[in-house]
Amino acid sequence: MVALAFGRMTVAVGVALLTLTACSTRTEDRPTAAECAPENQRYCAAAVGDLLDVTLADLRPTQPSLGYDEVYYRLGRYTLGEGAADQLLDQWCVTNGQQGLASATPGAAISDPASFTCAVAVGAETDESRIPMKTVVIGPGGQLYLTDGHHTLTSFWEAPGGGPDTRIRLRVTGNLSSSEPDAFWSEMVERGWTWLQDADGKPVAPDALPKSLGLKQFGNDQYRGALYFVRDVGYRQDDDSPAFQEFYWGRWLRDQTDPDLRPADFTLTDMASYQTLIGNVGRAMVALSDTTEIANGQDAKSLGKLEAFGQKAFDALPAPIGSEKPGKLAYAIAYKATL
Repeated sequence: MVALAFGRMTVAVGVALLTLTACSTRTEDRPTAAECAPENQRYCAAAVGDLLDVTLADLRPTQPSLGYDEVYYRLGRYTLGEGAADQLLDQWCVTNGQQGLASATPGAAISDPASFTCAVAVGAETDESRIPMKTVVIGPGGQLYLTDGHHTLTSFWEAPGGGPDTRIRLRVTGNLSSSEPDAFWSEMVERGWTWLQDADGKPVAPDALPKSLGLKQFGNDQYRGALYFVRDVGYRQDDDSPAFQEFYWGRWLRDQTDPDLRPADFTLTDMASYQTLIGNVGRAMVALSDTTEIANGQDAKSLGKLEAFGQKAFDALPAPIGSEKPGKLAYAIAYKATL
């Protein structure tokens, strides 16, 4: 069965960071300690909305591909130009529910949170500061399955001073640790917590998903990569957007026969060529009616289609590194040139 997102689930968020060391006594939604893998026991008592402090190596992906160009943009922002290192620390603080960077010592790294200070202290998170946090579902045996943030956390894995031992806090959106594997994946599909299509849009089985983060573990979906830069040009993303929003648009884009909309027909290392593709896709999006079905029952309006072409966002994409506000596409292309 092809698994697609069925929408983003809204959950209440707990206030305190959990330090979990064992499974709790059995209740309707809590597994017994015997059902937890020894190395994962501390996760088994987590409830929806709790915050878990984990390492990137603890996480299993729930999608088989990434848009590499989004990761390249992020890595460019973290490594190129004045203040790049602070950009990485700031993004880590935001993703950790701590709003942003407050101060850093020389040589500070995300692998050593004691080397910098975030604007909001751990335990003092607000509803607003929790919004950018990424999400996790606890699967059979206490295994952690990342359900949002594959691009962001992969960029932390690949960034200088990052890697698999980098710690990050995640919001729990489900505890299915007592489920059998088949029932677990059925619920993951039903809840829209997994995307089981590869970089070519073909269905994959759950056991074919990557076993860890890290860029080379994923296929490169060029449609998904290009669509990241179309955000605010042809569509918007907000708290009500369904999970895997760009993958939905990617299914639509693959079905288009116009060669002006195919990433393979453009030079994605050349600024003018890549921006032309983004402009073409954005204009094609806004020309759709709100009720046009894009994929699996989602229409253009539900997927954030803009009423008019986002000229301001489009014009900002190539702003050079070194300018007051470098463009996303400038970072991506500059970083690819270093590979």
